[in-house]
Amino acid sequence: MSLSSEERRERLVDLYQEVQACTRCPLHETRTEAVFGAGDADADVIFVGEAPGAEEDRQGLPFVGRAGQLLGELLEGIGMSRQEVFIANVLKSRPPENRDPQPLEIEACRPYLFEQVRLIEPRVVCTLGNFATKLLSGNPAGITRVRGTPQVHELGGHAVFLLPLFHPAAALRTPAVKETLRGDLATLPGLLAGPPPVPAEPIEAAIREEEDAAAAPQPDADQLDLFG
Repeated sequence: MSLSSEERRERLVDLYQEVQACTRCPLHETRTEAVFGAGDADADVIFVGEAPGAEEDRQGLPFVGRAGQLLGELLEGIGMSRQEVFIANVLKSRPPENRDPQPLEIEACRPYLFEQVRLIEPRVVCTLGNFATKLLSGNPAGITRVRGTPQVHELGGHAVFLLPLFHPAAALRTPAVKETLRGDLATLPGLLAGPPPVPAEPIEAAIREEEDAAAAPQPDADQLDLFG
């Protein structure tokens, strides 16, 4: 059952306060500010990055540096703005020297991110880079292999389109990556306007149905005649 906008905001505020007080991993000892995320609580799109950088740690807001500026420009290019999406990260605290997130840190922050997705109930989750893509897809495939191809996953108790994208920071370093990111992001309006995501039937369930059908008693000839 979907939450009302008021209920959603109240629960996000409670979660925000929990994140601010979090001591689940050692990163709380070195952060300036926990970076919960920001944007529209009723957004149809959530962008998920890797971890806060120096400027994000200082301000307590996600994607406020050069990578965030590029993301804003690319959104404007498809007729969207940051104000109508929600932006978060896998980690809520900055790793020292912007190093890669460690497994313990990812696991500590994982419940917060999944609860954000559950509360906001987006139609599309755009994962920016390897760490967000692998965590939310549950697939170890690297971003280069899966980028730009929408997937359907159940996150937060409902089906979403997961759209893996290159991280804007990588796009800042390599012009070709920037153009790829621009092209992949251009598929987002179609995902928002088209049919809702429908999860694929689990393979195990399909196999069981086939086995049950094969084992079911077959009607005799007289019964078959009743249906022409």
